[in-house]
Amino acid sequence: MENASGAARFGDSVRASFRRLVRRPGAFFWSKPFGLVYLLYSTTYLTANTLDTLSATLHSSPPSTVTSGAPKFFLTSAANMTLCLVKDRTFARLFATIPPTPIPLATYTLFGLRDSLTIFASFNLPPAVAPHLPLSSASKRADLAQFLCPAAVQVVSTPLHLWGLDLYNRKACVGWKGRAVKVMGDWGVSFLARVVRILPAFGVGGVVNMRVRKGLMEGLEGGVGEEE
Repeated sequence: MENASGAARFGDSVRASFRRLVRRPGAFFWSKPFGLVYLLYSTTYLTANTLDTLSATLHSSPPSTVTSGAPKFFLTSAANMTLCLVKDRTFARLFATIPPTPIPLATYTLFGLRDSLTIFASFNLPPAVAPHLPLSSASKRADLAQFLCPAAVQVVSTPLHLWGLDLYNRKACVGWKGRAVKVMGDWGVSFLARVVRILPAFGVGGVVNMRVRKGLMEGLEGGVGEEE
């Protein structure tokens, strides 16, 4: 966001954040930006896991079953988008180059669409893509799909993110061509930054979440089977 708003270049922002992490780790982890990001992703995974468990219970499926239907998409998106909009509103004001002002409805709309695409690509798309990947192991196909899908969707979601930020940072009458030039100029660096952020969150995080949940639920299945 600092790069898109013009507050700082991408490399300078990364170096400043890394220096703060090394020199003042306590301040870094207790900062508002880190807290908002942690709350966002932990709540998103908690919602998805809860829906999987409820679905398995209601349909008498194995507890380790992972769903990918519409209910999971809409409810997980609702949880993610609500917190993401709060995060983005805070970040837009923290890193903007203008005094804090009301965020336009169009910006909220673009951010919401951006987040819906990311959730769909992180929770619903991987199970559909995995069987078609050229790997022999089912677990490897699932892991690769979990990395590929969230990263690939950033090709589309990054322009939505940048356009929404530009609508906030430049509220004056700027034609769509002027905004398009700004978006395309920032696309490369912002795409890289979003992929770097998304891969740990929904790539590594998705694989770890999937394996940990599967291990816990299979242990629960084994315990239930022994009792019977």
